[in-house]
Amino acid sequence: MENNRNGILLETGTNEVEIMEFTVNGYYYGINVAKVREIMVSQPVRYMPHAHPAVEGIFKPRDIVITVVDLPRYLSGVEEEKHEKDLFIVTNFNKMHIAFRVHTVVGINCISWRDIHKPDNTISNGADGVATGIAQVGDKLISILDFEKIVAEIAPETSIQMSEIDALGSRKKSDCPVWIAEDSILLTQMIREALTKAGYVNLTTFPNGAELWEALHQWRDSPDLKSHVSIVITDLEMPQMDGHHLTKLIKDDKFFKQIPVVIFSSLITEEMRIKGKQIGADEQLSKPEIGHLVSIIDHLLEKQK
Repeated sequence: MENNRNGILLETGTNEVEIMEFTVNGYYYGINVAKVREIMVSQPVRYMPHAHPAVEGIFKPRDIVITVVDLPRYLSGVEEEKHEKDLFIVTNFNKMHIAFRVHTVVGINCISWRDIHKPDNTISNGADGVATGIAQVGDKLISILDFEKIVAEIAPETSIQMSEIDALGSRKKSDCPVWIAEDSILLTQMIREALTKAGYVNLTTFPNGAELWEALHQWRDSPDLKSHVSIVITDLEMPQMDGHHLTKLIKDDKFFKQIPVVIFSSLITEEMRIKGKQIGADEQLSKPEIGHLVSIIDHLLEKQK
């Protein structure tokens, strides 16, 4: 069935998210509805040799070829029997279409990001963890999966590439303070490494928008705010406070609105771009375009001089 979002779109900046709940082996998981293109009954898949063990192969439902990831195998690490009633969640993020095999789709829940908590390292295993958040819906605990990390692990070439930084050539170091809100430990490490390599050595990272927003307040009365934070880079999907809500708070605040805000997310579609513009984002771009991100930071900081 096609995922028609008309009528369920949330107002921008409300710090709420719609999570599609599904099951694998009786456990409950979730994915942001904004990533979902459609749900369909599982289809025959053409095997592709030399692919990652969790990649079933490819299929072409209509106009495009889509890679199929066997999510039960990825999560359990073992080959499992496939069933006719299995479903494909066809996703669209990072400018890619990927289908994930699941067992059932339960429905859609509207949840505040404040009610989605980051799993601690005993559960998520740090940078190796696959859950980006835990939400309680009724008496069920739902693990929000880090689909970007899953894809980056299966196909590293689709993630942030340091070669894009190398292509920028020799660069001067900059001590302009760059603040970054990103919940994925893996992506935080990659972004930090890339920006440092590009010359931005004064980086402060936060696991969600709420912690960055709280930290901003210590400089509310500073006469030289940009010496403490010159630019904010934010993801969209984050526990506690998402990137749209963070951007709206910054741009609605007379003390902070001059800080440039760049939304750097796997979810930048035309629809999302309109939302970001409405709340005042200075720039928006899709992961994993790290070279483009550096160019945008250069441009926005140059405008501030």
